[in-house]
Amino acid sequence: MTASLSVLYEDNHCLAVDKPAGLLTMGDHTGEPTLVDAARDYLRRKYNKPGNIFVGVVHRLDRPVSGVVLFARTSKGASRLSEQFRVRSVEKTYLAAVEGAVSPVAGVLADRLAKDRQRNVVSVVEDDDDDGQDCRLGYRRIRKFGRFTLVEIKPETGRSHQIRVQLAAQGWPIVGDHKYGSRSHVDGFIGLHASSLAFHHPVSKDLVTVVADIPENWSRIETMK
Repeated sequence: MTASLSVLYEDNHCLAVDKPAGLLTMGDHTGEPTLVDAARDYLRRKYNKPGNIFVGVVHRLDRPVSGVVLFARTSKGASRLSEQFRVRSVEKTYLAAVEGAVSPVAGVLADRLAKDRQRNVVSVVEDDDDDGQDCRLGYRRIRKFGRFTLVEIKPETGRSHQIRVQLAAQGWPIVGDHKYGSRSHVDGFIGLHASSLAFHHPVSKDLVTVVADIPENWSRIETMK
């Protein structure tokens, strides 16, 4: 069964959608439905197009993370958008609900991270570790609620699990992210949401900003004790 699709922005070259938590961006060994499948199905139905539908994946979100995902509808668009992600000209903004009190109120986190691909786990390593990659993100505390804090994140790099690991390393694990130390329990998602994505259109070069609202299931975090 193909997942339904929430479209945030669409034209002849780009398709931006709101990924629900729990859905894979791309296929893996499980063969489960993916966001790419849903995008292809949406385009096939809307434009009555038979055969293969091109959907270019230019970035992805972890399975338990929700929010904006941008696809390319042409190979030229895919190449140009991928280059923007490569040179870090795309501005990504996330919202994170984390455990604990975030202090200071704003700052930059810089760490060196390495991934254990067999276990699919990322960890902070020493600065001279050859297997590591340098990672940076900016954060700003928005508000505290109960034992949790809502934080805005602007990653400067795009490493695997980066936000999850860097926040956990500060003692601020993301709500529900048991892989990286959370003791809170929510089903099917973690408190990390890709709230906006700003990129230059691959043809017109205009700046495009796409926004995804916080999912309704985050209301469960507000009521947790």
